[in-house]
Amino acid sequence: MAERQEHQGKKKKAKVRRFYDYSLVFTIIFLILFGLVMIYSSSSYSAQLTYDGDSFHFVRRQGLIALGSLAVMIAISKMDYHFFARFARFSYILSYILMFLVMTIGKTINGQKRWLGVGNMTIQPTEFVKIALILYLSAIIVKMGKRVNKKEGLWAIAIRTFPIGAIVAVNNLSSGLIIMGIGFVMAFVASKRKAPFLACAGLVLAAYFTAGPIVEFIYSKNPDIGYRLSRILVWRDPEAFATGSGYQVLQGLYAIGSGGLWGKGLGESVQKLGFLPEAENDMIFSVICEELGLFGAVSIILVFLFMIYRFMVIANNAPDLFGAMLVVGVMGHIAIQVILNIAVVTNTIPNTGITLPFISYGGTSVLFLMAEMGMVLSVSNQIKLEK
Repeated sequence: MAERQEHQGKKKKAKVRRFYDYSLVFTIIFLILFGLVMIYSSSSYSAQLTYDGDSFHFVRRQGLIALGSLAVMIAISKMDYHFFARFARFSYILSYILMFLVMTIGKTINGQKRWLGVGNMTIQPTEFVKIALILYLSAIIVKMGKRVNKKEGLWAIAIRTFPIGAIVAVNNLSSGLIIMGIGFVMAFVASKRKAPFLACAGLVLAAYFTAGPIVEFIYSKNPDIGYRLSRILVWRDPEAFATGSGYQVLQGLYAIGSGGLWGKGLGESVQKLGFLPEAENDMIFSVICEELGLFGAVSIILVFLFMIYRFMVIANNAPDLFGAMLVVGVMGHIAIQVILNIAVVTNTIPNTGITLPFISYGGTSVLFLMAEMGMVLSVSNQIKLEK
């Protein structure tokens, strides 16, 4: 009888199997492949002119990095995500070190000092900062427990988020905003206190509606207002700066407007033919709108929404708080970056120079995004399913 019960117990244990979110995997692969198609479409003309007729220059480099990054994602997804908690504090400290190196010995490209040179390659440390902050805040929130619901708990998250976000924002405002947004989303989800977050949201809305008139008033008194404040003037009236800082914004809007409902057809964009600067990077969404129309643009937004939904499913079923917060941090990162990129391209907010995740050209971005996806899949792989 005892042997029979032991056999039944082993049989029940054998029925326990682990979940792996293949829906998310297929979504990631689709976005990567779609990104490669759009990078080729948007960059082939400029690549031919710049790289001795090699129209595949950008897409080839992106494809190789994407392939290697996919292997990294799969490897990380098969690891126990608790392993990464050991490096949470170290990675956070390393973030400050990397940003200090950027500020002192960083490479300047297109007038911005955001890169570190590593041999013949350049890396953008701000991408590492995002994933490091997600790891560190997840570990801190778990350690705080119920104290995260108190004012002191929220301050503890804020003082770990704001300084590194501010340092990044000095040379890369968009990434600085994303980093602060990640901290905001993780704290909002972890804490039962909602009033402070509503107050912050109110302040952001107030700044959005008052920044334009305030900067215009300052400009009327002193035209020399600096590069960043001038972006707000461009946002308010890009046609007034059509031959200068408003040129890229206007060309992006022309691309969006000319696409109509169904678009001109894949590869048929006119704006990418020397009119739209950096079409394969920050402004790739405008090329999507021109070639695939409103239908294509909405379809891509829906794919991102499906990805966010899968993040929510994994976070809700995560085995523990650490896993849930990891997924929430990644979800916040992707959601904020997608919203900011589309808002910039459509001139809903001032131009901040931000890429569209998985689709825009950029090796460092893809590598660390795929590492984040690996961690999310690692959490999903620890969810137990019982028959």
